This record gives sequence, structure tokens and C-alpha cells, in this order.
Amino acid sequence: MAIEKILEWTGASKRELINFPEDVRRAMGYALGVAQLGSKHPSAKPWKGEGSGVLEVVESDEDNAYRAVYTVRFAKVVYVLHCFQKKSPDGIRTAKTDIELVHQRLKTAQQHYEEHYGTHGKNHH
Repeated sequence: MAIEKILEWTGASKRELINFPEDVRRAMGYALGVAQLGSKHPSAKPWKGEGSGVLEVVESDEDNAYRAVYTVRFAKVVYVLHCFQKKSPDGIRTAKTDIELVHQRLKTAQQHYEEHYGTHGKNHH
């Protein structure tokens, strides 16, 4: 039986997710739960630009696309880095502000993990 990882929220990621429509919230919550158990939800895809162990889940409702970005790089914790509604004017590219926020929150997660769990708990990808 898999040991369930702790779920930690960086920045305002929990508040961001709570503001999503209920169906989207539920689907993303399930995907995060799968990550906590050490597996990968079928809709989880690599987040480009941060290397291995950073994933995104994309869910849609009638008109909008929503994303939750998280990392499984750490042995004991899944960190939710950023949750956002995709608002790109061209429909494909993720806004630079969202990309930068994920990068910054990943650094915050690394720092938090080292402070609370030590440096030896990092997964090797």
C-alpha cells in the first residue's frame, strides 16, 4: 500500500482552486489525490519549462479552461504551485505571469521542504 504524501499549498493556490466551478474543483481535487498516492492521473501532463516532476491538470467547463500545476519532486509532499483560469488571448500560450508564478512558487516549495523535511527527501528524477 502506498504511503500518502502530504498536500501543501504554495502562495494563494488553495484560494485559487476554491474559486473554480464545483465540477472543475472536484476533478482537480481527485487528480491531486492520485498524486498524493504516488500515481499520475491520466489527464496530468508535464508542465513545460521546469523539468521533470512538475505537472499540470487541465479541466474545462462550458467556456473556460482551468489549470492546476503541482510538483511531485519531493518524497513526502505534493506541492500545489498555482491554479488558474486560462485567459490567453491567442488560446494556446500560457500567460507569462502564470509561468513566472509557477517558477517562483517552485522555489518557495523547495525552500519549505528543506526547512520542514530536510534535504534528503527529494525524489530523484
